Amino acid sequence: MSAEERAIVLIPHSSSLISHDSLFMKQQKKQFFMLSLGCSKNTVDSESMGSLLQRAGFNGTADSDDAAVLIVNTCGFIEAARQESIDALRELAAAKQPNQLLIAAGCMAQRYGSEVVEWVPGIDGVIGTRRWMDIVPFVRKLRRRKHPQPLYHLPDEAATVGTDEKGALRTAVQGRSAYLKIADGCRRPCAFCAIPQIKGTHISRPPETIIAEAIRLQDAGLQELILIAQDTSDYGHDLGMKNGLSQLLRQMTQAAPGIPWIRLMYAYPGYVTDELIETMAASPQIVNYLDIPLQHGHRETLKPMRRPANIEWVYRTVEKLRSAMPDIAIRTTFIIGYPGETDEEFAGLMTFVKDMQFDRVGAFTYSYEASTPSATVSWQVPEEVKLARQAELMTLQQNISLAKNQAQVGRALPVLVEGYGDGVTVGRSYRDAPEIDGLVIVPGKLPLGEMVPIRIDGAMTYDLTGYPETDVPIASQTTISL
Repeated sequence: MSAEERAIVLIPHSSSLISHDSLFMKQQKKQFFMLSLGCSKNTVDSESMGSLLQRAGFNGTADSDDAAVLIVNTCGFIEAARQESIDALRELAAAKQPNQLLIAAGCMAQRYGSEVVEWVPGIDGVIGTRRWMDIVPFVRKLRRRKHPQPLYHLPDEAATVGTDEKGALRTAVQGRSAYLKIADGCRRPCAFCAIPQIKGTHISRPPETIIAEAIRLQDAGLQELILIAQDTSDYGHDLGMKNGLSQLLRQMTQAAPGIPWIRLMYAYPGYVTDELIETMAASPQIVNYLDIPLQHGHRETLKPMRRPANIEWVYRTVEKLRSAMPDIAIRTTFIIGYPGETDEEFAGLMTFVKDMQFDRVGAFTYSYEASTPSATVSWQVPEEVKLARQAELMTLQQNISLAKNQAQVGRALPVLVEGYGDGVTVGRSYRDAPEIDGLVIVPGKLPLGEMVPIRIDGAMTYDLTGYPETDVPIASQTTISL
């Protein structure tokens, strides 16, 4: 797949110009190509950079040949993500024209700095994840440079994380859903994670700014807001707020009552408070869904991970969540094969998963990261053992997921319609976050971007099938304008 095919183009643009005459060159000078890799948090940063470039007079293009500025917003979390970023940069560098600028942005750029240029000759500039808001002056500086050496814009210390967003929306709209970033950075000490090195410490965005964006998204017709951060449950700590996420949610539901779904991602174990549970249960807008990345289910693995190891808290909190919201869908993730993980500890994780009956589970094998504390542990689990354990866990979870889905048969669920093809419509229920969870599949063609009541009549391991409760007219999705 080419870089163009993988690109998330922030501002759709098409051009019939194919020759490099003077008119083309003039137009090309004001066009940018953006490839966003990695997580939804990266996508928001890409959208924000794109909006700043657009405000400065640039247009986005899906064709890298048509752009004067090529930007890859890289991911640097694990080795596989870094390699994908390097491959994308190399592909663009190999085809780069003399009048084009190639910029490496984002997490890998922040983490590795000048090494990125060594890996990919032809890069003109490297801008870190903490300075995305400087993309326009950085491009201008690159254009003014008198020598071809790469330029860098990489703050070294967490204290230099930028908080001036230059008025850019911190959202990424996908259909009728939007990711809304409420904070950046992380102050947690997880031994396997380089995010604090990359992003710096946790910084919450002002609540009034977030609420204003939620209102704007409501007015644009959005059906779903997905609140994201490295740790959403830490929101407001640095602002002196107690139960800051609960306060923010209450303000948001009052200020933007026209948004049907508000979804929470990336809650930290131990910080899902009674107040947060009460806030979720009290508001129909806040969907009965929560993502809590636990990373393991055995305390003797969690301790060297530097993760909360109070397993009893998890049992109590999940019980509270299910008592307050009996139909809640709970998602979590686990790291398999963390250095030192014994057969007994993995067996403990399997028992934990059986006990908890999570609706959604992601399981990832441990990735060695040289700059993290976990890299100093001498006992690294062999790769074949990691893969075997991952397969065993996912086989267990598939049976649980199937049973959870089968329990939905007969229910009528509001489904957000997202696509149509091959005679069927696909959408998501409240139980499904975009890209990572399942789908609801319905015969026929339903209106894109609308909430449609679907009676569930079938269940698969990850997906559901159903039919509309009533006759629904076919309608085209209108354009989202922010």
